[in-house]
Amino acid sequence: MISLYIDEDVDILIKPLLNAKGFTVYTAIDEGMLGKSDKEQLGYATKIKCVFLTHNRVHFEELSAELPEKDKNHYGIIIATRRNIYELARRIARFLEQQTKENIKNQLWYI
Repeated sequence: MISLYIDEDVDILIKPLLNAKGFTVYTAIDEGMLGKSDKEQLGYATKIKCVFLTHNRVHFEELSAELPEKDKNHYGIIIATRRNIYELARRIARFLEQQTKENIKNQLWYI
């Protein structure tokens, strides 16, 4: 199953909602990554082989575009619009249930 790493701008209440649907979820708070740069956050998610979830569209679009140029990989980035946390969890779970680790790897997705 696909694991997620949630950066600090996503409500941590999403963690138990996605855990209940069978996903392993790591948060910046749990991992001691609060205040780290976006590049460090994405690097950490890659290190622990997780899809990265954020609301921060601009910075992560740029990082996603830079990585192939540097011959670096990531396990996928999901940029989510801000919405009701229950609706967001439902959409993310539905999306991830249709994906494999291989087809989400190095891709940027919008939910």
